[in-house]
Order: sequence, then structure tokens, then C-alpha cells
Amino acid sequence: MRHKIAGRKLRRSTPQRKALFRGLVTDLLRYEKVRTTEAKAKEVRGIAEKVITLGKDGTLHARRQALRVVNDTDIVKKVFDDIAPRYATRPGGYTRIVKLGRRIGDGAEVAQLELV
Repeated sequence: MRHKIAGRKLRRSTPQRKALFRGLVTDLLRYEKVRTTEAKAKEVRGIAEKVITLGKDGTLHARRQALRVVNDTDIVKKVFDDIAPRYATRPGGYTRIVKLGRRIGDGAEVAQLELV
């Protein structure tokens, strides 16, 4: 039984799963939207919102914490300079998941994760 166990494993090992999430967060912040499966979008949403909240803080410590998740310094600069000021008065909920239907090949639920 999986009572009180949060998060999805997505049939991946821990390092593989963390790399997947970091890549999706980086792409979301770079292009401001990403098309992926619904389960991956639901997992990545929380990580991306935490990075944007760090951008709202604006301190050096917050920048270094964001660099733990997003290894691209240009993307972190974009978060702190462009994206975070856009949500200065918003208390949370920076992303939206739009369901797109099922994928042709395997029938997986596809969704688009985008910044509001």
C-alpha cells in the first residue's frame, strides 16, 4: 500500500527522475511552455513554482538555490530579472496545466504546462 507516499516514480531511477524534472523545469522557464505527459507536468509544476518564488526573493542565496535546480545561468538570470517581477504581487499559482488529449502512439494523456 502506498499510503502517505507523495510523488510519482514514473518508472525511473532516482537520478534519472531528478534529471528529467530539472530538464523540464529548465525548458519551461526558457520557452515559458512545455508539452509533456500529464503526470510529468503535475510533478514539474511544484518545482518550477518554487524556483519562481526564489526569483521573487532576489537574494544571492536564493539565486544559488535556484542554480541547484536549473544549471543554466542565463535561465536563472531570466527568472530573477524577467519572470519573477511579473509575478511580484501574485501569491502563487504561476503555472497552468492545459490538457491536450491522448498521444497517438501510446495513448498517454498529454498536457501543456505554461506560465500564467
